[in-house]
Amino acid sequence: MKLHADKPDANTVTAYGDGWIAVNGERLSRSVVLASSGERIDWRCSAHDELDAGHFASLLKLMDSPPELVIFGSGKRLRFVRPALLQSLINRGIGVETMDTQAACRTFNILAGEGRRVLAALLIEGSDTGDLVSGDE
Repeated sequence: MKLHADKPDANTVTAYGDGWIAVNGERLSRSVVLASSGERIDWRCSAHDELDAGHFASLLKLMDSPPELVIFGSGKRLRFVRPALLQSLINRGIGVETMDTQAACRTFNILAGEGRRVLAALLIEGSDTGDLVSGDE
């Protein structure tokens, strides 16, 4: 499957596999937050059980104006976080959608390509070399 964005200057997930993603061609095996406005930061969390309210509150500082939506990529499988952890986003009227990380990558590319103010908080757990999906194949 090829992954393309309409806006080449924005962050784009260009490939993914089990335990990694590639952003603008750079392979990452650690959790990351991507903003449609181009910002990218390491998200200091390597497992779903480590998530706390501070992880989600830190997302508010990434963009100049608040995002419309935060896409939470929960790792290899769909897992929801306790609503209390999302309170800082909910209190500001920011939508949160949860999906597995690979689905979150695809959704981020689509919304960012449409020019939407969106963040993707992508949990990357475990790493191996399988399941390559890239536009380079």
